[in-house]
Amino acid sequence: MTDPLDAKRERLYISLKELDSVVVAYSGGVDSTYLLAASLAALGPEQVLAVTADSPTYPADEREEAAQLAQQLGARQRLIYTTEIDDPRFAKNPPERCYFCKGHLFQDLTAIAQEAGLRAVVYGATLDDLGDHRPGMRAAKEAGARAPLIEAQLTKEDVRALSRQLDLPTWDKPAQACLASRFPYYATITAEALGRIERAEHLLRREFGLRQVRVRHHDTVARLEIELTDLPRLLDEETRRRVAAGLKALDYTYITVDLEGFRSGSMNEVLA
Repeated sequence: MTDPLDAKRERLYISLKELDSVVVAYSGGVDSTYLLAASLAALGPEQVLAVTADSPTYPADEREEAAQLAQQLGARQRLIYTTEIDDPRFAKNPPERCYFCKGHLFQDLTAIAQEAGLRAVVYGATLDDLGDHRPGMRAAKEAGARAPLIEAQLTKEDVRALSRQLDLPTWDKPAQACLASRFPYYATITAEALGRIERAEHLLRREFGLRQVRVRHHDTVARLEIELTDLPRLLDEETRRRVAAGLKALDYTYITVDLEGFRSGSMNEVLA
């Protein structure tokens, strides 16, 4: 009997081969990295181009890691500067914010595909993404981009399992999201605030070893979402003092810890 995961992988490869050549929207996260690796395996490096956005909404260390991994995979990569932060529709931060951001991105990706003579634009959404508020997927669909992982019926856990089989270092990488997701809806997104969030999360990861962390930005308040298993360590007296001092040095007045812990897309809870 065929293993269900093997069957899904085979469907993915067949789908990619039918596309013939692709531009991969590549962030270096779990899903886009596996999609890039699968595209390279199915089509060969000459038929694949990874494109990564350079924007204040994405941490610099994530871009650097993505570039290193693309090189390890033998993928061609192109970095493009995106200007969503200059779009007032995006900066006002309505619930449809991601629609405007991804609209800019997929327009750019489509133009790059046409220029490079590549037939399709693909991105790394999985079945799990269908159950959340994802207006960016509507922008992708309108631009004609394809989501091969969804077409192959792959879940996030499937992608992690397949990534592990390929020895991809991202197989157990914590979930990532653009820094704009740290703002409550209708709180204006600025480059200055994005920079503060990036520095705060970098501090918590690199100095305190927190793998899964979000600094939700409520103006003068930093609300920390971390794994519940990390709460005792964070509340250790010495660590608590150092964390508070580090974040106050970034101009946060109040530092809070969310007792519900990390939840992907927690800012969408108000939409319910």
